[in-house]
Amino acid sequence: MTVIPVALGDRSYDVRIESGLLGRAGEILATLARGRRMAIVTDANLSRHLATLQASLSTAGVDNEAIVLAPGEATKSWSVLESLTDRLLDLGIERSDHVIALGGGVIGDLVGFATAILKRGCKFVQIPTTLLAQVDSSVGGKTAINTRAGKNLIGAFHQPALVLIDPDTLDTLPARQVRAGYAEVVKYGLIDDPDFFAWCEANGAKLIAGEHDARAHAIGHSVAAKARIVVEDETETSGRRALLNLGHTFGHALEAETGFSDRLFHGEGVAAGMALAYAYSAERGLCSHEDAARVAAHLRGIGLPARLSDCGIDANGETLVGHMMHDKKMASGTLPFLLARGIGQTYLDKSVDLTAVAAFLDSANA
Repeated sequence: MTVIPVALGDRSYDVRIESGLLGRAGEILATLARGRRMAIVTDANLSRHLATLQASLSTAGVDNEAIVLAPGEATKSWSVLESLTDRLLDLGIERSDHVIALGGGVIGDLVGFATAILKRGCKFVQIPTTLLAQVDSSVGGKTAINTRAGKNLIGAFHQPALVLIDPDTLDTLPARQVRAGYAEVVKYGLIDDPDFFAWCEANGAKLIAGEHDARAHAIGHSVAAKARIVVEDETETSGRRALLNLGHTFGHALEAETGFSDRLFHGEGVAAGMALAYAYSAERGLCSHEDAARVAAHLRGIGLPARLSDCGIDANGETLVGHMMHDKKMASGTLPFLLARGIGQTYLDKSVDLTAVAAFLDSANA
């Protein structure tokens, strides 16, 4: 087992990574249950993983009850949040209890926010079952729901008590979801680790194809990278943690244009967003056009979108920038952008002209 600590004082926790861990989770979670019933929140696509987890809990003597929600981004909503918190209250959840989030980023974000506000703060455990959740959203305590105005605009920082990652759960994922999650793996190389981006270029196809060693390395490296950044800047106040949003400003605008639907998965939006960030950086003379082309070529080679046309989007730049105006990072009318001076040289730029961004999005480079 690989154990990666997230050292946040009294909010510290471990991320445990091991093949087959889901089937042994009960013996670990029993120490957190303290003889009380544990609620599991999951979605309807995960019946196989739910059965494995419940069997493991039962073997360990932990009473449990599952709350099964509809899959998809629409579940991160006010209405589902209300019904989920009502259901948890009906189950008698106490502040010291641990609610289990079994699923991808949608389930993890929703359960994290529900437990952040339930009785002014309950505990929860992340058991991510998608690549995106395993390498990104399950670690760091960002929780949220979506609104009509945009993605993740209502939320809270609420750290999990434990994260259990079983790479074997990826074997049941459709290839498109694995590719979407891979975008968040590549992100760590593009932020500040050019050697890891080179590793991705050499091994990304193996990871997508299910090669065990490639997946294990990518997950462990990504989690360790995110843990370091979260420890340095837990609540995104110094700007260091903002680097983890590479591709997200462009990507969330693309998701908004497609109605936060399965037309464009979150990871696909992030992939296109990272390529657009590099292309825009090249247009401004910040990085070379060769670097921007290298990023786009790798993403396309994996099967991810790298341009607006790859996403099936024909909206003009003004419309897409309009979506960006709802970004939660807006401050005093200014939207910080993550741009790049080269592969692994991402930085936060607070002087970007949104009119220029709109013009770029209308250009052939986008």
